[in-house]
Amino acid sequence: MRYLPKSPAERAEMLDEIGVSSIADLFSVVPAEYRLERDLAIPAQLGESEIIDFFKAAAAKNATGYASFLGAGCYRHYRPVVIDSLVQRGEFLTSYTPYQAEITQGTLQAIFEFQTMICELTGMDVANASMYEGSTGAAESIMMAARITGRSHSVVATSVHPEYREVMATYAQHQGLPSTTVAYDAETGRVNLAELEAAITPDTACVLIQSPNFFGVLEDVAAVAEIAHAKGALLVVSIAEALSLGIVKPPVEADIVSLEAQSFGVAISYGGPFCGVIATKEKYIRQMPGRLAGQTTDADGNRGFVLTLSTREQHIRREKATSNICTNQALVALMATIFLTVYGKQGIRDLAIQNLAKADFAAKTLSAVPGAKLLFAGSPRFNEFVLSTTEPPAELNARLLEQKIIGGADLSRWYPELGHATLWCATELNARAQIEAAANILASAPVEA
Repeated sequence: MRYLPKSPAERAEMLDEIGVSSIADLFSVVPAEYRLERDLAIPAQLGESEIIDFFKAAAAKNATGYASFLGAGCYRHYRPVVIDSLVQRGEFLTSYTPYQAEITQGTLQAIFEFQTMICELTGMDVANASMYEGSTGAAESIMMAARITGRSHSVVATSVHPEYREVMATYAQHQGLPSTTVAYDAETGRVNLAELEAAITPDTACVLIQSPNFFGVLEDVAAVAEIAHAKGALLVVSIAEALSLGIVKPPVEADIVSLEAQSFGVAISYGGPFCGVIATKEKYIRQMPGRLAGQTTDADGNRGFVLTLSTREQHIRREKATSNICTNQALVALMATIFLTVYGKQGIRDLAIQNLAKADFAAKTLSAVPGAKLLFAGSPRFNEFVLSTTEPPAELNARLLEQKIIGGADLSRWYPELGHATLWCATELNARAQIEAAANILASAPVEA
């Protein structure tokens, strides 16, 4: 009855009301050649206790106890248990979208608090709630810049996450927004400023960089902003590792900030769902996709919350909509809101410092191994770094995996010019012993004959 809510008696009553004697009679209008006259070729039904045993056995096959040094856009951070306890409450879990303010005050307040904290972190005036995730946020930011400037070209750094760039390219080919990519400096890992300046044309709507970039290196946001603004283009800064804002100066020189909030209490979950955000200056608010929740007072003077701006096709004339992909990620945004509230301003800073320290220790320990070299060593970075090795990444990662360690991401897929390079990430979840164990395995590479 838990899985089949209609009893045989209830079904018989429904069939009688319709005027047929059986399910077969109900579907008699379907031609015989299209009817399946046998049972489905699936396993027989199981009892509830059997189903639980089945899934316990399946779960036992999962790999556990592995140390991971993967980052590259998805970051392992501790998730306080209170997050799932609250987001699974029916008031939040079953809420789709806050169209009726009078019955969705909790959801609206959560969105309002989320927007407020994102603005405090990014240094922007307004933030939406929300985008699908960071890559669509970056693509929508380019479209937003095109609407603001009336221009139709963008300049994108190759140090931006490669998969973000793939999403942006998909958008661009259907929006008539050509893009030019600009290389990174081989020594610093930052965007090449001279090449960037040369790539900006009178039709360039925006320059898009990522900081920390895909190599974990912090870009010189102020220098890039000066170049872009001197030529009338806007600056979009994409942030894939939101926790960096706990210690890194926010990109206040930017016109638009595209943020992936996954690090704030959102489980990696095989890559989603995540929570993208666009934050911007107040003067650009009406060109921002998504929705804004605002604080107000009711007729009796009580504090309340409403949707103050929704430039979506559901709310306004379709041709006036700024986007049709900014669905309501309120439940995922709520996870980030709870995470930020639990940690607080000082807690987020302390957590960011711990990540910085762990990554610095990992970079120094691994690069001290003979045959290993830290690339872009002189540039400031957060919790990721690029390691070059004499051993091919595939072979190194295979040896690490044998010892239950997931090594860095092989960069040859996107940056073959870097040779045997891997992108490593260390967060608060990486213990010193794990880092030293990885270094020992790296040092035990087979010697070439």
